[in-house]
This record gives sequence, C-alpha cells and structure tokens, in this order.
Amino acid sequence: MSAMHAHQMIEQTARDSYGRLVAFLAVHWRDLAAAEDALADAFLAALESWPVTGVPDKPEAWLLTAARRRLIDGTRHARVHAGVKETLIAMAQNAQQWAGPDSSFPDERLKMLFICAHPEIDPAVRTPLMLQSVLGLDAARIASAFVVKPATMGQRLTRAKSKLKSDDIKFDLPGKDEWPERLDAVLEAIYAAYGSGWDDVAGVDPRRKGLAEEAIFMGRLIVQFMPGEPEVLGLMALTLHCEARRHARRDEAGGYVPITEQDHSRWSITMIEEAEHCLRAAAQGNRIGRFQLEAAIQSVHAQRAWTGRTEWEEIALLYEGLVGIAPTIGAIVGRAAAVAEARGAEIGMALLEEVPVEAVKSYQPYWALSAHLFKRMQRFEEARTSYSRSIGLCMDPSIRAFLEKQADEC
Repeated sequence: MSAMHAHQMIEQTARDSYGRLVAFLAVHWRDLAAAEDALADAFLAALESWPVTGVPDKPEAWLLTAARRRLIDGTRHARVHAGVKETLIAMAQNAQQWAGPDSSFPDERLKMLFICAHPEIDPAVRTPLMLQSVLGLDAARIASAFVVKPATMGQRLTRAKSKLKSDDIKFDLPGKDEWPERLDAVLEAIYAAYGSGWDDVAGVDPRRKGLAEEAIFMGRLIVQFMPGEPEVLGLMALTLHCEARRHARRDEAGGYVPITEQDHSRWSITMIEEAEHCLRAAAQGNRIGRFQLEAAIQSVHAQRAWTGRTEWEEIALLYEGLVGIAPTIGAIVGRAAAVAEARGAEIGMALLEEVPVEAVKSYQPYWALSAHLFKRMQRFEEARTSYSRSIGLCMDPSIRAFLEKQADEC
C-alpha cells in the first residue's frame, strides 16, 4: 500500500470520526484535554505505522486502542484519579469488542455536547468548546467566527477543559430537569458548525469538509432525544431548508449563485418537505424562538419553487420578529436586505446605516449588502468603496469573483 493512500485514509478517518473518537474517550476517561492529546498521538502513530503495515480493517478501533494505550501510559507518570482502574479494565475489554467485524463503539457526542454546556463552564466558551471537542473545528477557525484572537480563544478553551476535570462536573447526561438550561448552548454549537460548513461554498476547505452534514446528523440526534421541543425542530428545519439549496449555490463552472438567481429546479424538494414538516411540528409547541423564525424565513424563500416569486414583505416581517428576540448582526443585516427588496433600497440602507460601523468593520455580509444597495441607488463611488471592503474580507474564491464582477459594473 502506498504512503499516499494511507495518508488519505488517515485524513478521511479524522474528518469522519474525530468527534466520535474524542467524545467517547473523554466521556469514559473524564478528561477532555487528555483524550484529545491521546487521540493526537494515535493519529501520529497511524501516520508512522499504516504506510508500512497497511490500513487496518477497523481504523477507528485501531485509533481507539492506540489512544487508550497512551492514556494508560500517562497514568504511570501521574496521580491516578478515582475510578481509573475500573475505567481501564472496561476500556480494555471493549477494545476487543470494537475490533470485531460487525461492531462499533457507542456514539457519545450528544452526551459530550451536554457536558460541555454545564453551568460551571463559562457561557461565553461553551459553544466554542463544543465546536472544537465534539465537532472538530480548529481553534483558529473558532476564533475567527467569534471575532477574537486565536491565542485568546486557545486560552479560553484550555481553561474550560481544566474546569471539566473538576469533581463538580459529572461526565454523563444531565437529568431531564437540567436539559432546558443547557439546550440553547448545544443548539448554538450545532448551528455554528452547520454555518461553518455552509460558508465553504466551493467545498475546498478540508477542515470543513462534511461539517454541514455532521451538524445535520447531530440535529437529528437531538430531535430523537427531545422530540417535540420547538427550537430543536426549528433548527432542524433551518438546516434542512438551507441544505436543500446546496447544489444550486454554484453554477456548472463553479461560480457562486445568490439565492435570488438560483435555479429552483435544482433544490431538493424532499429536504424542503422534511423541513416544512419540522416547522409545522415546532409550531404546535406554541413557543416561538430564534431558530423557528430563521427557518420560517427560509421557508418563504422555498415557496418560490411552487409560486415562482419571493414574498419579500413576508420575509421582512419575519426578520422584524427575529431582530426583536435575537438582535444579532446577521439578523439586522438580513432585515435590511429584506426591507430593501420589499420597500426600496433607500429604506433598507437607512436600516443598515443604523448599525454602528465598529460592530461590522469585519463583517463581510454587511459590506456586500451596502455595496449592492449603493449600486441600486446609483451611488457608484460609495458602491465601489463598499465592494472593495467586502472583497477584501471575503475568504471564498467563488464569492469574491462574483463580487468583483458586480463591482466592475459600477
């Protein structure tokens, strides 16, 4: 077997299984940082071994066994925590079971998400902690999403992992009475993970490959875990509506296509119908929330597949409700865009100009919308300035090419 093939299999296993592997190790070892270190060593061992011995039949089991050995070795040089002997025995026994042809280890990611949302963990770092430990995002990407320096985010994550070792934190699913207070952070992490995968329009970032699909899978797990919970169903509807349009976001040449210009015949009707089912089920709970409103906005967009038109006034009204309960920069910019379509570019721009510039200096969608509205109002010099700012902040080559084309028309 070639070294290249072995390396490709290691990369694929890391993409497909990192979250499951580290969550399982952390839950059973009760130490997230140690689990991550052990798994990193296991991957290094695979890079040395697999090109020589070949890829094992059960790559995940091989990595778990290697990580377990690393953890066991670690106990020989450190103070052993309570119960570690029992843990070692159980993990050693289970290692034989995982190596079988028809078996696989339990998926502990949902449990780990709720553990990371423990009240003792700083609320500001709960979502980043889940994104890194359960969903596999690197600290630099998380720092970018939360607009902080990578070093600062790294320090916050390290402190949170140390806190998880506290005796106050139980490594198990909380009781049902504790679910509601932890749910928002869990849903936020899944939403952020999906958004990170969704932003990779061209599909060229290996760090985010498969992330959107993974987030949808985690969403489905929570729907099974908390059936009937309105915001869980709302998030499921939101991600499905967005995912239904994935293949229409790029043309045959790989160019970016905005939603207003997408060929709706390329949308997945099956996903749209499933999203609508989730949204109707959420409405039965009579507790409106952020994700339900965001899903409702996407639902209105989806109706173009049947009506051939977009009801922008309805979208604008939904954004008003969203800004009322969750006034994020994204919601405020989205409202301005919808109002501009429904009531005119000048009115939309007036809403956009209410946003403090300091809050959006690095927020690319703000500058892209600003450029678009200036262009519609024939204020071309201001449009070119905003396009330049937007292009400079854009990380995706296909979207950057789209914006450059728009700027050339000013």
